[in-house]
Parts: sequence; structure tokens; C-alpha cells
Amino acid sequence: MNNLEIERKFLVVDDSYKQIAISHYTIIQGYICRESGHTVRVRLKSDSNGQNAAYLTIKGRPAAGMLSRFEWEEEIKWKDAKQLLTLCQGNIIEKTRWLIPAAEEGLLWEVDEFHGHKEGLTIAEIELTAEDQSFIIPSFVGIEVTGDRQYYNSNM
Repeated sequence: MNNLEIERKFLVVDDSYKQIAISHYTIIQGYICRESGHTVRVRLKSDSNGQNAAYLTIKGRPAAGMLSRFEWEEEIKWKDAKQLLTLCQGNIIEKTRWLIPAAEEGLLWEVDEFHGHKEGLTIAEIELTAEDQSFIIPSFVGIEVTGDRQYYNSNM
């Protein structure tokens, strides 16, 4: 199991990603703990085919100036995740995630279109295998917000 997450995050400038998306699904998530940059997240994921999955995720805080951080995630029972959501602090996040192939083999853009209290916000993320990995930025991607805490899901 790889317990390292390296991602870059960007604002989205238009919805052209929807025409090239290979799939999408809905996410409902909340945070049981948000302490000093460390988080414990509960997530419910549903696709248009009625497939449901639930996850418990623990993330560490990135070191100063670094893009990588510890991440541990395990699938859990749907009913357990629904119960755990009742323990969450702050807002419950609702979003649609769109998956878009990147120009580079093996990379994938994840575009999150937020609903509810963050309606109108759309963020694109790309998970990398190395902090210095290069990639092509598609036309729907705008300014980079990697490291800007206001765009951390745990702060929304």
C-alpha cells in the first residue's frame, strides 16, 4: 500500500471538462477530526449505476513547502459511514466528481463540482507520482491553489 499522496489543485474556469469526462459520481463527505492539518474523513460515493462505496481516510499535514503527505484510506460498510457522518465537525460536503484523462499516460484529472453551501466552486486536482513530475494543464484549468488552505475540503 502506498501511503503517500502528491497532488496539485487548481480552480476550474469553464465546464468543458464534462464533454471529455470518462465518468462521474457523487460524493458526500465530512470530517470527524480536523486538528493541526491532520484529518479523519468519512466519504460516501455513489455513481449513476447505483454502485455505492464508503471510505474512512486519515491524512497527515504536508511538510512546509512540500506537496506530498501521508494518506491512509480503507473501504468501510455504507451503514457505518452513514453513522460516522453524524459525528462530523463543520459542514458536510456534497460534490460531483468528474474523471478526465490527462495527456500523460496513467494520470487522471479529478474535477470536483461543489453543491450546497459551496455551490459554484469547481476545483481540479491531479495526483502525481513525484513532486517534480511535469504535466500538461488543460484549457479548463485556471490558477493553481495548491497549498491554499481555503480550498482544502476539510476547511469548507
